[in-house]
Amino acid sequence: MSDPNDILFLLHDVARHLRLDADRRASCHGLTRAQWVILYRLHHTPGLSQKELAEVLEVEPITVARLIDRLDERGLVERRPDPADRRVWRLHLLPPADAVLAQLHGERVAMLETATAGLDAEALSRLIAVLSRIKANVVADLRARARPQSAQENR
Repeated sequence: MSDPNDILFLLHDVARHLRLDADRRASCHGLTRAQWVILYRLHHTPGLSQKELAEVLEVEPITVARLIDRLDERGLVERRPDPADRRVWRLHLLPPADAVLAQLHGERVAMLETATAGLDAEALSRLIAVLSRIKANVVADLRARARPQSAQENR
């Protein structure tokens, strides 16, 4: 059982519960949470490669390939050859994805309303600032710790 006053456990628990809620909501639309993320990312950044998506999702490229296969079968995504590198496939949404994304946007709005219920605009703004600072701290630490290894590997 986690300590409710431990910020690390609290952040972990909130993230886990949000993932569970997103899983449930995505499944209502015949998707997985990972497929939802792919559609969202491709909507905002068309032409990502499967490798780039794998990095975002923190999964192996073969996992993304399978997810894209399913989205392709549903007519939501297509692979297009990269004009600069024939080994790379660029991913693009197809028009039927627009309706699915509109439904998923509604789910995202509902999740946000649930998660922020009882918070006024000032509290929400402060929460965003605090979480952004925490993220920046963690990312900076990860990068700082990764540099010495990379420097040693280059010797």
